[in-house]
Amino acid sequence: MSSLTKQENIGQLALRELLALEKPEQTLLQMPQVECSVVHHFGPGVCIREVFTPAGTLAIGHKQKFDHLNIMLRGKVMIVKDDGSTQVLTAPMIFTGKAGRKIGYVLEDMVWQNIYATELTDPDAVEACFVEKSEDWLQDQQSKLAVEKLTRVEDCDDYFKLLDDCGIPHELAKQQSENEHDQRWVDNQITRVAESPIEGKGLFLTSPVKSGDIICAARIDGYRTQGGRFTNHSKTPNAKMVKLPNGNIDLVALIDIEGCKGGGMGTEITIDYRQALALSGIEFKEPICQQ
Repeated sequence: MSSLTKQENIGQLALRELLALEKPEQTLLQMPQVECSVVHHFGPGVCIREVFTPAGTLAIGHKQKFDHLNIMLRGKVMIVKDDGSTQVLTAPMIFTGKAGRKIGYVLEDMVWQNIYATELTDPDAVEACFVEKSEDWLQDQQSKLAVEKLTRVEDCDDYFKLLDDCGIPHELAKQQSENEHDQRWVDNQITRVAESPIEGKGLFLTSPVKSGDIICAARIDGYRTQGGRFTNHSKTPNAKMVKLPNGNIDLVALIDIEGCKGGGMGTEITIDYRQALALSGIEFKEPICQQ
């Protein structure tokens, strides 16, 4: 018996046990989640949603609302067909996927692309149009968000402390942050804006980066991008602002940062606002240690 056949037998057993559960998605959501990096590519009239899934992953996809083109660039996956039998798909292949959900066991590291015909360029807007997320998944995300908020209290407290150090009223800071006249949305393949456990909306990384990598532009020609608008403050940030010779500002990783896991939103990108404000020449009442 070849190793591939053994792996297929493992996949069939895993899928059989999963389908026998009363609520299979709930069960999977309670298990450790693996890295499933997501990258969005945008072109004229098209969005390509590219997902990496490692071998050994048991996965339930979100429900696709419409038939659409699929490209399997790399890997091998065993999927469950409508009649309950299994089928092994091997890259490379291009096919039209039917509306509905896919359940599968990844036999080899896989790169899968959903091709959506759309003029939309915001990942959240694209998914809202083409993908339906289950109530179980939405409830799980809200539960995890609530737990995460409890760990972010120090970040919120430190934010108000730095405002006091600067002599900046919170309402004024909020008003300036929400000012749309100096904002410009730019395409970025590896970030998205979503609800934050720290405050309001935050910037989330959907694909991993290494320390020192540029995550996205934060300011271009005097305009704030989504990186400059939605990146929240943290007492222990994972990124910083770097000013370029031309005056533009990049958001750069301070550490290795993970992307999406198990279909989640990804890792929230945070900075120390003290360091960011120092780039703008803000004077503090107490010494500021810049990174």
